[in-house]
Amino acid sequence: MANSILNDRQGPDWPLGFIKVVTPGTPVSIMSLVDPNNYNAPNTPTSANSNEYTVRAQQIMFMGWKPGASTGWVANAGNIYVLRKGSGSSNYADSGVLVQVVAPGTSFYLASAPQVTDVFGPYRYYIDADNANDGCQVCLLIF
Repeated sequence: MANSILNDRQGPDWPLGFIKVVTPGTPVSIMSLVDPNNYNAPNTPTSANSNEYTVRAQQIMFMGWKPGASTGWVANAGNIYVLRKGSGSSNYADSGVLVQVVAPGTSFYLASAPQVTDVFGPYRYYIDADNANDGCQVCLLIF
């Protein structure tokens, strides 16, 4: 069965799905399933495919689990790295872009304080992994 892909830009929650790193050292955008062509990324020129505004989130949840072989979720084999895309290698070995290390079976919440209008643009975040096929279930919380 194929996974659902929601385009729920209005939130208040928007599950982005399981973002899998196929090749360690090659970061994957957290928006890769819901906008694979980056039509709505802030740095992409406006086109007929673009929405009026790019999405912003008050929190981004990164859960260090992956789908199990039969059912349920299992912890990743290794660490997941939450990164900002930079001008260098921008992978897990580049400390200049590292935001957080998510250990297997743990979660990380990138969040601003409640009632604060500081928000995060999800197109700026990528993940990388120690092991092939590890990844994160990612969810945006939009205010």
